[in-house]
Amino acid sequence: MVRLHDVADEYVAVETHWRFGSIRAFYCVFSLTSEDEVIECLRSVAEQRSSTVSDGSKPASMRSEDVIFDVGGAGLEGRLCVPEEAVGLVVFAHGTGSSRHSSRNRSVESVLNDGGVATLLMDLPSVEEEASQGNVLDVALLGDRLTATQDWLQQQPSVAHLPVGLFGVSTGAAAALWSAAEPTSNVAAIVARGGRPELAGLRLASVRAPTLLIVGSHDARVLTLNREMLGQLRCEAKLLTVPRTTHLFEEPGALAVVAELASDWFLDHFSLDPPCR
Repeated sequence: MVRLHDVADEYVAVETHWRFGSIRAFYCVFSLTSEDEVIECLRSVAEQRSSTVSDGSKPASMRSEDVIFDVGGAGLEGRLCVPEEAVGLVVFAHGTGSSRHSSRNRSVESVLNDGGVATLLMDLPSVEEEASQGNVLDVALLGDRLTATQDWLQQQPSVAHLPVGLFGVSTGAAAALWSAAEPTSNVAAIVARGGRPELAGLRLASVRAPTLLIVGSHDARVLTLNREMLGQLRCEAKLLTVPRTTHLFEEPGALAVVAELASDWFLDHFSLDPPCR
């Protein structure tokens, strides 16, 4: 059985209005989808599919494995993908209501892998813990789990030598910043997509890893929060907006832009020495 959070970052339950007659009646503007928009949608899907082989698996030069390890009695599950001659490793921290199976995160993962970056997509709350909303929103818990994950990676011979970056989504971005604020952290770079950095609180000022905040230009509330929090970061930090996009970056080509921006940021900073402590 497929769970909704395995295939979607968020979902909305829709109820039919009792006066419902036609969809058009509920919109001020209800224009037809243009041929250019359809072509862009098809092009975006084709680009995503071209990054993997026809059966959806990773190329032969990519080593991919499911992993599970114990952190404080919780069994954390993930998927580790390591391309040949990897230049760095990015750990994903997803947001509320999502999972390591998120199609959006996997789309970004494919671009990173193609660029020679290893990836670890994982669930910071265990399957049992996801039932409690409090666990999913506990930034301190998730941040500490992310730190423990990095410690585990240091024990894995195939990736222990790689510089580590963190890719956080929504509340996962706050967890990434929380973890990077640890005095012993060697995180080389952070990218936050539609992030909630304010949830990391006072720890923002202790982050030393270069941080890129990516927000949709039409995601007004989150954009305002990111602009406010940018001034609290004492590290190299940049805020970029993707034009005409909303919180989930569902617009044609939007996620491809995010993936390229993230890839460039990580590759640029993986080539540098880790931040001084």
